[in-house]
Amino acid sequence: MIRFQIAFGALVLVQAAHSVEEYLGRLWESFPPAQVLTGLISQDREFGFLVINVSLVAFGCWCVLWPVRLRWRSRLSFAWVWVAIQVINGIGHPLWTLQQGEYTPGVITAPVLLVIALYLARQSWAMHDPPPAAS
Repeated sequence: MIRFQIAFGALVLVQAAHSVEEYLGRLWESFPPAQVLTGLISQDREFGFLVINVSLVAFGCWCVLWPVRLRWRSRLSFAWVWVAIQVINGIGHPLWTLQQGEYTPGVITAPVLLVIALYLARQSWAMHDPPPAAS
């Protein structure tokens, strides 16, 4: 359980760093899906980006502090949602960078998100397995 908690917390922490990298690189100006999402929040896409990313990190902190720390049954569902988001991030950013042929905002932290997400997936999967029978 401790490894699960640490992995979840690390994933949220790295997502915060990833959001900062994307903000500094002004992702909302260059990545069409970000342009669409931020535009749904505000005509000021920078503000929309901030709202989305601050909300995502705040939600992650909430997940760590309540469902994960207090061992709610729903903690695994939250973990799988985070795993899915971060696997997409971890694969999508490098592919986008390869397609662009140059640095794109978020590509430095994306591989770290992918590794931690896969580790969290492994920890989540292990929590589903029943303990081995005593012989």
